[in-house]
Amino acid sequence: MPAHFAAVLHAVTLTDDDAAAAARALEGAGAAVGPFERPAGGDGDGRYAVLTAEVKLDAGQAPAARAALAGLGIGGALVPAGLREAERKLLIMDVDSTLIQQEVIELLADYAGKREEVTAVTEAAMRGELDFAQSLHARVATLAGLPEDVIAKVRDAVVLSLGAEDLIEAFHAGGHLVCVVSGGFEQILTPLAERLGLDHWRANELEVADGKLTGRVLGEVVDRAVKERMLREWAAQHGIALEHCIAVGDGANDLDMLAAAGLGVAFNAKPKVRAEADAAVDLPYLDVVRHLAGV
Repeated sequence: MPAHFAAVLHAVTLTDDDAAAAARALEGAGAAVGPFERPAGGDGDGRYAVLTAEVKLDAGQAPAARAALAGLGIGGALVPAGLREAERKLLIMDVDSTLIQQEVIELLADYAGKREEVTAVTEAAMRGELDFAQSLHARVATLAGLPEDVIAKVRDAVVLSLGAEDLIEAFHAGGHLVCVVSGGFEQILTPLAERLGLDHWRANELEVADGKLTGRVLGEVVDRAVKERMLREWAAQHGIALEHCIAVGDGANDLDMLAAAGLGVAFNAKPKVRAEADAAVDLPYLDVVRHLAGV
């Protein structure tokens, strides 16, 4: 029996020629493709365009169909129809460079005069070239001695990714859950998560003593294994199948949760993540994810 998917195209602009090229590419991979249409409820309010079409193919043809979409030169994803049609879904996101535009460790490092050094280590870790936990300990060590009040200054400097609030509001309005898990820090994340009304969140905790950062984190480091574990725990807690979960991230430490979710989305991601994810969004608008998920 053929499997049912939706082909979702997303780009700054989309033409009939783009839709025709996508249909040909999918048909070349053995799929039966319905007409491409603009989704009900808008397609990005003029910031970007979205087109969707029903697709039927044998499950074994899905990798070839995804590859065909990826070769179009525009954003394209093949999403299981069961995920898009699910009554309850769970969205889990990374924070730094996904939910927000910055890397918090780099903002903190500015105050220690270590921005360049920390940025180089962060980028190597996100490319998967360094063990995340070891790299985190090394980066946090550069913060030793900073006054605790820099945390509030960094918190005030954080900027959400474009469309982040729209994405969260759309998922909540549909009765779905929104969670985040971060290799960053609780002291920054918790006030933000509370303001956004997130359902669950987890991050590392910076150790503070005598009003200063010690250069250490407390407890278990939130690495790629922990991120996947939190996805599984939160989904099980709410009775949501992993097949109905959407995970979004940009770095190598997100790969396990992207693989475990029904749809793993690389958001303006490192090449390794983009290559392994089910879908890639290369636009600056995080709310594109709602159209992938059918929300």
